[in-house]
Amino acid sequence: MIKLTFALTRRPEFSREAFQAYWFERHAPLVTSVREVLRIRRYVQLHSLPAAESAPLRLARGGPEGFDGVAQLWWDSLMDMAALGADPHAAEAGQMLLDDERKFIDLARSPLWWGRRR
Repeated sequence: MIKLTFALTRRPEFSREAFQAYWFERHAPLVTSVREVLRIRRYVQLHSLPAAESAPLRLARGGPEGFDGVAQLWWDSLMDMAALGADPHAAEAGQMLLDDERKFIDLARSPLWWGRRR
């Protein structure tokens, strides 16, 4: 199992609440609609609580500001992901998701990475 973890920071014109509502109510159904084409095994959204809830923990550890949420997408393997490169339907689906992400996510401030559960 391979996972893409995406720590999301909202665009400045969104409140945290509006960002999370858009992400859950508009973007999640788009991901679901192309799940099979993109061979996504699982899609998880973790919505952050208000910053005040996490402030004591963050300050005690000397941590940075938090994110507005974290998404995880799971695939069977990197080879399975690589196979999508030859599929024009997968390219179209991926572009559709990216176009929507640009509407509400500050992509330049939202790190993402591949990982494997151990």
